[in-house]
Amino acid sequence: MLRLHPLPVAAVATIMFVVNQTLTLQINGESRAVPPLRNVQELVELLGMTQDRIAVELNRRIIRRADWNATLLHDQDRIEIVQFVGGG
Repeated sequence: MLRLHPLPVAAVATIMFVVNQTLTLQINGESRAVPPLRNVQELVELLGMTQDRIAVELNRRIIRRADWNATLLHDQDRIEIVQFVGGG
């Protein structure tokens, strides 16, 4: 008798990324296809933004910089990135 076991969640996520070679994100109101990213930190690096002068909001929730690595991204997430500019 053949017994099937469910895949762990991480394996299912990996399979989904292999099938979908891009992730569609709404970034500052613009739909963008990006390579599969795991977290907010990778998105900020991909966009080449200076990390010390930005704030990131994910699906209407502000993400603390300390949590960027632990905050996972999913297809169709809505992201707002605000860059602070000094001046006088």
